[in-house]
Amino acid sequence: MASREEVLAGLTGPGGDFELAQAEVRGVPMRVYKNAPASLRDMFLGTAAFGDQDFLIYEDRTLTFSEHFRQVAALAAHLKEKGIKKGDRVAIGMRNYPEWVVSFWACQVIGAVTVALNAWWTGGELDYALEDSGTSLLIVDEERFERLKDVPSASGLIEVIVARAEGDIGAATCFEEIVAKGGALPDAEISPDEHATILYTSGTTGRPKGAVATHRNHITNIMNTMLNGAVNAGLAGEAAPPPPENPGALQTFPFFHVGGMTGLYMATLTGLRLALMHRWSAAKALDLIEQHRLTAAGGVPYVVRQLLEEAEAQGRSLSSLMAMTSGGASVPPDLIRTIGDRFARKVAPANGYGLTETTGAVIVNSGDAYLDTPDSVGRPVVTADVRVVDGTRDCKDGEIGEIWIGGPNIIPGYWNRPEATEEAFGGGWFKTGDLGYRDESGCYRVVDRKKDVIIRGGENIYCAEIEAALLEHPSVRDVAIIGLPDKALGEIVGCVIQQADEEKSEKELEGELTEYLLARLARFKIPARYAMTDEEMPRTATGKLLKRDIRKQFFGVG
Repeated sequence: MASREEVLAGLTGPGGDFELAQAEVRGVPMRVYKNAPASLRDMFLGTAAFGDQDFLIYEDRTLTFSEHFRQVAALAAHLKEKGIKKGDRVAIGMRNYPEWVVSFWACQVIGAVTVALNAWWTGGELDYALEDSGTSLLIVDEERFERLKDVPSASGLIEVIVARAEGDIGAATCFEEIVAKGGALPDAEISPDEHATILYTSGTTGRPKGAVATHRNHITNIMNTMLNGAVNAGLAGEAAPPPPENPGALQTFPFFHVGGMTGLYMATLTGLRLALMHRWSAAKALDLIEQHRLTAAGGVPYVVRQLLEEAEAQGRSLSSLMAMTSGGASVPPDLIRTIGDRFARKVAPANGYGLTETTGAVIVNSGDAYLDTPDSVGRPVVTADVRVVDGTRDCKDGEIGEIWIGGPNIIPGYWNRPEATEEAFGGGWFKTGDLGYRDESGCYRVVDRKKDVIIRGGENIYCAEIEAALLEHPSVRDVAIIGLPDKALGEIVGCVIQQADEEKSEKELEGELTEYLLARLARFKIPARYAMTDEEMPRTATGKLLKRDIRKQFFGVG
């Protein structure tokens, strides 16, 4: 059987489907895919071949690929008629509706820049993003339309298009009327390094920044994802299960998140059915998986955990699943072990480490390798260079430092933020703000965010390590480890537990967890203060724990 290195060399070497070449991108030498399409438009044009195959599933309606292509053409033609030019910003703000997908591709095929608005934002936050990005035209659902009615930035737009409106939309334009009218797909020439999207960072410590990604960034992410699948297939060889006749995936990441956008364009470009949800519900997700025989599901770790818990509670087998991915936040090793045990290794888990600024995953772990090393995020994709840096020096294997990434996945910077761009991307490397290390086998581990490290009496404590240990305990459903101020030690470890076993008293559970941790971790890492809750903890729209809010809510610390 060929090794991973041999399979990879055959695929990326001369004449391979994913042949690599050296190129200079923004003045920096990089490895790129030699025969990659120039733009997302070029890739979209190939979807016409999927014809009347089912594509987008939402409630009782399914949109085929041919219907989707026609709607994209009609909306793109309308945008051109309204004066939208290559490089103009078009904002999309709505739930994960099929109209989000149509709007995204309508922007990409004419070279407009998609500004992905966080659907959880208030009217004021939406207003900030519209003004900051210099948006020319806005496409929203009725909920976002109502929030934006009275904000200043919305009144100066070329047009506001509203999807799924049941009430009065005034002078705005109806989305359904535009696509019903039809239209020919406009011509456009788009080069790899032109802007494609602006995705706003979560903004948990201040105003969000607009991360500007190019067509090359997204195309590289697409090619990396396809290559990873080809490598796994090559390693499996004849032992690989036959591909499903009608593959389908459950979409839980919001489209305004880079994970959601990756799911959007990977499904579009590979002919995958994509099942969408109005809002997350584990019970509804189970129904969708069984009703449509979906072959892949995933999401942030707490979503995957809820899905598995609900399936076990209902006695549902999830027999159609072949793959389950998790990401967007630190993935606890116990979750991967649960997937392996639950499906007897017949469902391949996957994790992609990346950020908005890396346009998706740049370090990946999947399949049997992930089941064997569930505490690792895996190995870098072939186009990415990874450094682990402590101050000004590169760390040796096993030493913890900040993870820096280079390569064609890395965005050029933040919209109209030259100082922030230089700070994060200066010198040709993106400084992730994540701490981790590489082991002797070449696999990477992420231990914490730099800003979340607790320094207790001079000792560094990594929250993710304690959280991972506690999630192994049967009485813990969710956990957040945070630093609390202390006059003597500087900081101490605070712990918030969402209880899975409500029959135990808080004092009883606290003592049990302390004893449990003492058998696994050094004493200085043991929480000094606990708080218990039976409610879900505050999270961002993309599933990350809002530790600033948790610290204030449970311990009264700002």
